[in-house]
Amino acid sequence: MSAAAVPQPRAHHEPTASAARGRRRSLGVALLSGALGAALVLLATSRTWAKGTAAVAKGTLPQHANGDDITGLPGALAVVGLAALVAVFAVNRVGRWVVSGLLALSGAGIVVSAVLGASDKAALEEKASRATGLADSAIHDVAYTPWPWVAMVGGLLLLLAGVLALGYGRHWPAMSGRYERAGDGKASRGPVARARRGGAAGDPERPEELWKALDRGEDPTERSAGREA
Repeated sequence: MSAAAVPQPRAHHEPTASAARGRRRSLGVALLSGALGAALVLLATSRTWAKGTAAVAKGTLPQHANGDDITGLPGALAVVGLAALVAVFAVNRVGRWVVSGLLALSGAGIVVSAVLGASDKAALEEKASRATGLADSAIHDVAYTPWPWVAMVGGLLLLLAGVLALGYGRHWPAMSGRYERAGDGKASRGPVARARRGGAAGDPERPEELWKALDRGEDPTERSAGREA
């Protein structure tokens, strides 16, 4: 049988390339969804979630409450989730699992708190009481805006980023130091380390070495003549 008749194992490399593409795709989706989700939550919590009117002696007084007035949890969890998204690349192994779980929990907490705050009018009643000076001031004509649901969508995006980090985070790149420790027996990395190694045995014939000798008041030609002798 000739060598040309032997089949080539091409299929062995296809799953590896496909898996690499999937890991890169998961990294891009996690970064995009996490950043977009945190931005949506922070934007939504600064907007009006509920509005109504409080009865006063001579009429009514309009009241409104934004997301931070109703619940400060979504905004705080958005900051935590964004920090966890960045920290995923600063840790390895067990630390990455912990940070990824924190990212997913932050997204889930935002979803729950946003849904609960979408029909909450306690903040409006509290504002009405301060405005009228009455402890039990009632609020009327309560209306809710879509911003709580925007915050919920942001929480879902953060939750997606956390799930992707839990599933694929072990394959993502991590931050590392530029240089190895001096006593670990490995060569230092980076152009600065190579420059330091090359600078330990400087060449006197190099132009910069000649200028340094002149700055010190030495005659570089005398050193060259002595070396030749």
